[in-house]
Amino acid sequence: MPNVELRDLPSVDDLTRRSDDPLAVDAARAVLARAREEIRAGAEPGDLEERLAAELAGARRPTLRRVLNATGIVVHTNLGRAPLPAAALERAVEVGGSYSNLEYDLAEGTRGSRQDHVTALLRRLTGAEAALVVNNNAAAMLLALAALAEGREVLVSRGELIEIGDGFRIPDVLARSGARLVEVGTTNRTRAADYESAAGADAALILRVHQSNFRVVGFTERPALKELARVARRRSLPLLDDLGSGVFVDVGDEPTARGSLAEGADLVCFSGDKLLGGPQAGIVVGRADLVARLRSHPLHRALRIDKLGLAALEGTLLLYLDPARARTEVPVLRMLNEDEAAVRRRAERLAGLTGGTVEETVARVGGGALPLAELRSFACAVEESLAAPLRLHDVPVVGIVRDGKLLLDCRTLGEDEIDEVADAVSACR
Repeated sequence: MPNVELRDLPSVDDLTRRSDDPLAVDAARAVLARAREEIRAGAEPGDLEERLAAELAGARRPTLRRVLNATGIVVHTNLGRAPLPAAALERAVEVGGSYSNLEYDLAEGTRGSRQDHVTALLRRLTGAEAALVVNNNAAAMLLALAALAEGREVLVSRGELIEIGDGFRIPDVLARSGARLVEVGTTNRTRAADYESAAGADAALILRVHQSNFRVVGFTERPALKELARVARRRSLPLLDDLGSGVFVDVGDEPTARGSLAEGADLVCFSGDKLLGGPQAGIVVGRADLVARLRSHPLHRALRIDKLGLAALEGTLLLYLDPARARTEVPVLRMLNEDEAAVRRRAERLAGLTGGTVEETVARVGGGALPLAELRSFACAVEESLAAPLRLHDVPVVGIVRDGKLLLDCRTLGEDEIDEVADAVSACR
């Protein structure tokens, strides 16, 4: 039995007597409630004043925190996807720290549109007639389907009725948009003729979904985008191409928005925070008349991008005006293209600082893109027992546990982060 009994616990007033913190009363109540539970369970509650101080500190500690990514997954959805370029951060700070012309036309002195700040950039980068930005790619698809196909039919290959992270399913988005799904072809084989025969009088749209996070191999067939575009033209139907990740420069075999439009897509939608390397955003580019219908739909306002995201996106897009600059200043592209020798040197330096060993490993693109791509990488291997303490460190370090070791993959760790990781390892031992 514990030495402390329930009647020995102080009152809330007594426990908070020496604190002028406005959160102290609620914190004291929480501390005392846990202390009662511990006493009833036969445990000592410990120093209640220390626990109150810890409770108050915890109440003011942000839960959204910077993390050191040592997983080797470049676009890690659970760790916030793409880290932003410095130019994007600078734009967000400049715009967010002051008033801005978000929806104000400075030349005319009248109300403007937030879409105008990135439309010209997106048109230049993709060759599109018009562009629109909302808060993520799921929102972009939802808006497009609702604006172009509500109450009517949308043709989708059975092999593209995908589910991506967090239970996002194409059929569910279609249902929420008010459109009706018409499944075309089979899971592994769909031909252009299947779309042709499925396009009835009530058809409104052909939707093609990039198989970004999986591949079907073996006895398969899928029409080229140009073939699908010819079907769409013959049937007078818009063709929406959902690229998922979306890129402006060559990254493996990921399709580009410019390439998709050139092959006949009427609208293309993709994410801002995956291989593009910017903030969370859903980008739609394509025919001006179709984009205008999206802009005038009531859902547009509900799904629009906020000013900080828009500022960061503009900062990112400006880098792509010079592709060579984008490859060095957009962190995602830099990590994907970095020379193996540089990654190995970082792993060797980290191993020297921690007493670990260097191991060759395989990094991944992540973010639902290029699922079969393997990036040769190097990691510092330390004790597996460090995995949990490092995750709970002041600046958490997240690695990969494999074969009884914790691997700290240095493809996703910057040169300026190696000393920080080494200090964390030392503190957690």
